[in-house]
Amino acid sequence: MDTARAGNRRGRRSREEILDTASRIMAERGYSATTMSVLSTETGLPKSAIYHHFRSKGGLLSAVMERGAYEFFRHLRESQADPPEDLPPAELLGWFLQRTGEVFVAKPDFLRLHLILLMSAEAVADVEVKEIIERVRADGRRHMRRMISQSWASLGQETADAVSEALDYFGIAGFDGAFVAWQAEPARSMRDQMALLTEAMVAIAERVIAGR
Repeated sequence: MDTARAGNRRGRRSREEILDTASRIMAERGYSATTMSVLSTETGLPKSAIYHHFRSKGGLLSAVMERGAYEFFRHLRESQADPPEDLPPAELLGWFLQRTGEVFVAKPDFLRLHLILLMSAEAVADVEVKEIIERVRADGRRHMRRMISQSWASLGQETADAVSEALDYFGIAGFDGAFVAWQAEPARSMRDQMALLTEAMVAIAERVIAGR
């Protein structure tokens, strides 16, 4: 039994080491360069050990993204677990977006990998990778809708739903753009970009509400 437990622990360590290495190589060299041969060299594990844990390159990178997404969204939920009460919608949305921006800055690796895969024609041609990208995008949209709906909940559920449906895609696009711009110019303040995104989303929300 002790031998079996020790083997399981080694197996878990090997799996995590492969995921860590794949994540690093992907961020440094891109999707095409993240081959099983490179991973074998970098980890010191035979390719057979990598295939033991992951059926294919697509399966491996899907696992990298799945693990990263789990951690990223967990940090988001924790950072937004205790929103202030009695704020008007615009200020509450600003609070949510600022917490999101803080997670972007503190945990950038997952978003960087996600965007690298999203922009790689070879990656999205892999069914397993494409599926995890789509799932991450859908999870992001759902999280965005929750933030928006909660911000406008004081005006009633129908209004909150209408605003969230109108803004979720725009909000995600704003996040993507702010993150890419910050990667290009890290001296710029993410806090300032989230404040501008808040202003833009509030303006659109006010137009949606006025048209109801």
